[in-house]
Amino acid sequence: MVTYEDFKKLELIVALIKEVKEHPNADRLYVLKIDTGKEEKQLVAGIRANYKPEELVGRKVVVINNLEPAVIRGETSNGMVLAASGENGPVILFPEKDVPVGTIVK
Repeated sequence: MVTYEDFKKLELIVALIKEVKEHPNADRLYVLKIDTGKEEKQLVAGIRANYKPEELVGRKVVVINNLEPAVIRGETSNGMVLAASGENGPVILFPEKDVPVGTIVK
């Protein structure tokens, strides 16, 4: 169990996917460039089997914006796209209605 205080430490925001590239060293990963409303960041996401780049570019997604950076197969990931575990793989969480980039998710 995590406490409410622990949960509050996570910075969940709406970000815009600006660019999607295939990870050069992993068949299941994409390297994403996102706009957080304050800066552009690079994320690595294991969603390649379920989404085509053209389905993602221009979409708003929910991300953990303050996750400690991690190097994943040689590429730095500065956050995490939130997704549910679907029957056939990850299902990205998209905002139901349009909200500005950088909007805090509570």
